[in-house]
Amino acid sequence: MSKLAFGSRASESRTPRYSATTRTLQVAEDIMPIAELKARLSEVVRGLETRPRPLVITLNGKPAAVVMSPREYDRLSYQRRFVQAVEAGLSDADVGRTIDDRELSRRVEQRYGRRTRKR
Repeated sequence: MSKLAFGSRASESRTPRYSATTRTLQVAEDIMPIAELKARLSEVVRGLETRPRPLVITLNGKPAAVVMSPREYDRLSYQRRFVQAVEAGLSDADVGRTIDDRELSRRVEQRYGRRTRKR
């Protein structure tokens, strides 16, 4: 698909095996020079949905951009927000900013009123 931008071609002879679900960068498949991207832009964009990993675009042999499908971007964005929320919760717990179940129920009831369960 593209020429190597990092490392040496000697590493190709070892050919490690990857599973189809891996998200680890694969140099031979995931790095593309910008000139090749320009020549194949439509094809590359159409193939983004089926790519298991983002595509690194190089300029003068150095990473310059990362191209990925909107679905992959949304997944990464959601994952980042989730991790940040967990870290904030753990930080709150570390400094004692917590409440018990009764206090939570009281605050929810105060804010939203008493709700009855549907059976």
